Amino acid sequence: MNDQQSVQLRVGLAQVDTRVGDLAGNADLVRSWTAKAAGDGVHLVVFPEMTLTGYPAEDLVLRESFAHASEQALVDLATQLADDGLGGTAVVVGYLAHTEGSGPAPVDEPPTDDDQPGDANPRRGAPRNAAALLHGGEVVARYYKRHLPNYGVFDEARYFVPGTELPIVRLHGVDVALTICEDLWVEGGPCGVAGQAGVDLVVSPNASPYERAKDDLRLPLVRRRAAEAHAPIVYCNQIGGQDELVFDGDSLVVAGDGELLARAPQFVEHLLTVDLDIRPGSVPERREGRIGPMTVSRHVVSEEPVAAFERRPSTIVKPLSDHEEVWRALVLGLRDFIDKNGLPSVVLGLSGGIDSAIVATLAVDALGSDRVYGVGLPSKWSSDHSLTDAEDLAERLGVHYQVVPIAPMVDAYHSCVELSGVAAENLQARVRGTLLMGLSNQHGHLLLTTGNKSEVAVGYSTLYGDSAGGFAPIKDVLKTLVWELARWRNLSAVNRGETPPIPQNCIDKPPSAELAPGQVDSDSLPPYEVLDAVIADYVDRDLGLAQLLERGHDAAVVAKVLRLVDTAEFKRRQSAPGTKISLKAFGRDRRLPITNRWRETPPTVREGAEHS
Repeated sequence: MNDQQSVQLRVGLAQVDTRVGDLAGNADLVRSWTAKAAGDGVHLVVFPEMTLTGYPAEDLVLRESFAHASEQALVDLATQLADDGLGGTAVVVGYLAHTEGSGPAPVDEPPTDDDQPGDANPRRGAPRNAAALLHGGEVVARYYKRHLPNYGVFDEARYFVPGTELPIVRLHGVDVALTICEDLWVEGGPCGVAGQAGVDLVVSPNASPYERAKDDLRLPLVRRRAAEAHAPIVYCNQIGGQDELVFDGDSLVVAGDGELLARAPQFVEHLLTVDLDIRPGSVPERREGRIGPMTVSRHVVSEEPVAAFERRPSTIVKPLSDHEEVWRALVLGLRDFIDKNGLPSVVLGLSGGIDSAIVATLAVDALGSDRVYGVGLPSKWSSDHSLTDAEDLAERLGVHYQVVPIAPMVDAYHSCVELSGVAAENLQARVRGTLLMGLSNQHGHLLLTTGNKSEVAVGYSTLYGDSAGGFAPIKDVLKTLVWELARWRNLSAVNRGETPPIPQNCIDKPPSAELAPGQVDSDSLPPYEVLDAVIADYVDRDLGLAQLLERGHDAAVVAKVLRLVDTAEFKRRQSAPGTKISLKAFGRDRRLPITNRWRETPPTVREGAEHS
């Protein structure tokens, strides 16, 4: 075959929303989307990373029973696809493998000259993050992820053994190499090996969590790996929420020369198809055996090219704007947390402030107004506008709403015990938390806590009070971004001819916990634009004191904020999970010891004394 002769292949990327641990449900998802792909004339359909088990499965992968069930589910899936009449469609699907031997292995040892592809070796046993190509009722090839991320939210070195083999499958005369997610982020990794071995196409199942502007990184990254592989790359990413993480899809197909051939929408399940013209004759050499740190194996499914077909134009969806992207991430993260855990509804306190207004609006967008219950909980210090703004919000959103004054309950406490200062202020928040949890228990609602990242960072919340709840939708949203999102959401409603959901007074008035007469947040915190800038540099970027001062932050503000952040770790450890949208979220993304004497600046007050 000369360089000018081309082979056609229609490839599908099924960016689907899986459920961790639901092997049967996820297999059915693969079957239904494969049927859809086959009906669309697709020859090869690619699913996300660890589709059968869901991602991340965390310590479930350490249970041999779960791993063996995943292996069996894979074999059964190949048979089921053939029984469905889909055996002629090649399917790449992620799963959890469990090879023979003990593990996880502490060291990734490169193959020796005596090793053969597929050899069992006790040094390389135990859990594998794997992908397989299924065809004709059989598991044709298995690939074990080579590069295991162990930073940020990823703990893959804790769980998995890295792979050393790169399988290449010939399908309809096209040589397809299998890789998985992090393999694309490493220069000279499996894509480089594929380029040296000689391939026509690289497929990459992914479970790449969303964070702001990550879509701006993906395309340049995939282009670099396509250049290394000298071949197109199919990048299929999952969508959906899993505890703190949310996945946005944004699947891509990039040609060997870097041209963007297709791009899927974000935050929705979608089958992206692309028609490829492959020129196998342009590959100068096709090798197997040991290449660098990996062993290349080749498998043949079919040599005969597919019959010529009329090429269809590809879809290239433009990424969302920054604010819409964040909003969609928060909505999807909340919806999947509620629905995947089988919860019927949510309840939250409506204070008339911006945070509870944003959370209520997110909840309605995620679940519908009939599944959202708001409660007004005025105290003796609540302003008139707090109640009227909360009522206005509830009416705009159409949620269930009731008012329960807490002053009599607070007075009852004070009649039994003498509290003053911060303890008396926090008592009001704890009464609210107790009441909301009671309503949650009584009616089966999940309580949403409304704290934002700025408050969570500096401990500006009350344990077992306003921090009480099962999920924190804006836990990773800085206060300044809360306001931006509120304005964006109202404007988007106006552009659609709808009533803005958030009352303007909720946006405009100074934020206040209203736990004391005339109290506002600025009494004890720097202005939020100043505070958030320090938090972004200290928490998200891990900058130290000297670097913060070099970036122009005020020394007194830095000293105060760092002390507050450091001493609030014990409170964050007890906080509800919430959707990650930033570079570094509190929780599984940022883990510091509670008992910790390291300080960038000496504390000036007794630790743990503020806002507890």
